[in-house]
Amino acid sequence: MLQPHHDGSPLHVSTLTPSLGDVVRVRLRIPSSLDAPLEVLVRSNPDREPFFNKAVHLGAAGAYDWWEAEIRVANPVHRYRWLVHYASGHTHWINQEGVHAIETRDDADFALVAHPAPPAWATDAVLYQVFPDRFARSEQAATHPTPEWAVAAEWGDAVIGSGPGVSEQLYGGDLAGVEAHLDHLVDLGATVLYLTPVFPGASNHRYNASTFDVVDPLLGGDEALISLVEAAHARGLKVLGDLTSNHTGDTHDWFVAAQADPDALERGFYYFHEGGSYAAWLGHASLPKLNWNSRELRRRFIEGPDSVVGRWLRPPYSLDGWRIDVANMTGRYEDDDLNAEVRQTIRRTMLEINPDTLLLGESTNDATDDFQGDAWHGAMTYANFTRPVWGWLSVPGSAAFGGLGMARSVIPSYSGVDLHAQHQRFIAGIPWRTRLHNMNALDTHDTPRFATNALPGAVPVALGMAVSLPGIPVVWAGDELGLTGVNGEDSRTPMPWDALDDHADALQLHRELLALRASQPALRGGGMRWLHVGEEVLVWVRETSASSVLCVAARGFYDVVVEEGVLWLDGALTRLFGEGGAHVFGDGGLRLTGAGPAFTAWSLPGVEVPRGDGEEELAQLLEENASQDAALAHGEPAEPTLTAAWSKDTLVDP
Repeated sequence: MLQPHHDGSPLHVSTLTPSLGDVVRVRLRIPSSLDAPLEVLVRSNPDREPFFNKAVHLGAAGAYDWWEAEIRVANPVHRYRWLVHYASGHTHWINQEGVHAIETRDDADFALVAHPAPPAWATDAVLYQVFPDRFARSEQAATHPTPEWAVAAEWGDAVIGSGPGVSEQLYGGDLAGVEAHLDHLVDLGATVLYLTPVFPGASNHRYNASTFDVVDPLLGGDEALISLVEAAHARGLKVLGDLTSNHTGDTHDWFVAAQADPDALERGFYYFHEGGSYAAWLGHASLPKLNWNSRELRRRFIEGPDSVVGRWLRPPYSLDGWRIDVANMTGRYEDDDLNAEVRQTIRRTMLEINPDTLLLGESTNDATDDFQGDAWHGAMTYANFTRPVWGWLSVPGSAAFGGLGMARSVIPSYSGVDLHAQHQRFIAGIPWRTRLHNMNALDTHDTPRFATNALPGAVPVALGMAVSLPGIPVVWAGDELGLTGVNGEDSRTPMPWDALDDHADALQLHRELLALRASQPALRGGGMRWLHVGEEVLVWVRETSASSVLCVAARGFYDVVVEEGVLWLDGALTRLFGEGGAHVFGDGGLRLTGAGPAFTAWSLPGVEVPRGDGEEELAQLLEENASQDAALAHGEPAEPTLTAAWSKDTLVDP
């Protein structure tokens, strides 16, 4: 059954970058086959008080009637939903979860965000994640002495995937090695190089930093980072760094000073207990937790151009942003919750130095509360994309040894219906603008590799979903070669540069699907409509006014009919990727057939929003609404006209 539809894309929202006080026009599509609407309202929520504006009918196109209303942005995160009264007496509430017959919770409402916007380049981004120790060794790497904590490994040695030696096994990859292979990233279709930490730490992963003042000499030092960033920028690549704002290593200068002297200023940087014990990440003593109540810690780490956050964004280093490790735990300990203060301060510092920088935060579970647009531009999270995709496309009964935000367990077996339900549940509370910058990662350095447990032939389906659903696709170095790994440690495999020809098919798949995203604006910032949700197949369309892309992700056989008028069709479809079949019938109906696992994408015309019979009424209504909003903004009582009459969830008869 067709349903009303709204999303945060330019087809439905007049601006994604409003300021406080701006008036934004929003549009809703309602299937013409439904009962005639008696009234269409947008329920805004300024200062958490319901406020209703009436929508006007713009006209019909295809199987839908379009309605438009306006909202004055009264709060930095301004929530709203739609309400439709039908002649039959039925009611629809429309929010980010979908369409409901009963009233919905505020936390799943759409949201206009008036905080400073993410950099424009981020919407087009494709992240390529590099773990420096395992990516590539330069000639200089042989001159770096093996530190006392490390056990040297040859490039072809097997990875220690668990137990003793996991963090000490050192292959000796360095930043000059990364620089030597930047053309690989460009050829693949990546636009952003994301480096896991480059600061010294007594481990191969360096998340236990001993200082934030210098780049690890094992990686080539500061000059190697400067050279890498310059070379990346010359190729059109951005570079993201990685910071641990939740903890340092126990060898960090600050922690050493704190332990040596109870009166040291650095003592306040951590949570020390009676007897000298201290709080640490998940109880690991090597990772003492930072106490963000300390003003001096904030000054050194996150405030202003000379802080750790600021210094590495400035020339000559010129990083293009940060991914923040354990962002969800940062500033949170027992009765402290300083997370919002920390993340907002980080972003203020970034804006001061370079507004064109990106800030991503790690949140391995439900990212909703922290990702409302006040600081983080997007989340490295697993709940809305990674875990449901794994559940649908993994071999049933496969074991997931940690990672993915799960305990050591069997990967759950999902149907396509389950995947859709979990995806919708976890994106429902996140503003559209943030959703566009969440990381669509099939795996990362903290998880098993997707290919390890994937159904035969499922990698193109999963990667197709990563490049075509809203968000930033992520390629964890080695995925493009089809590498495997049973857990996060095991997946940190050295890149087999001498054997690339052995992985030609996997490389070509990644090139083609990343090129598909790059060639289609609709896949980067277009709207998102689900057309069919089934056990074995999912069908959706990404839409802009200029062009659209129809996507089919299938696990098994499928035969799906899309009703006439649901899509804007102009003759035959143009195949962009895959082998599925498509037959146009009647007035724009479509039958999709094929067998999975498979991903297919088709090019469609853009969507035209009608501008017909509602123009005069809209102009009058907008004038009325403007006076209502002005009164509300100045604390004056609003006249009980139809445009703002339903307050406190009570319908007032004007």
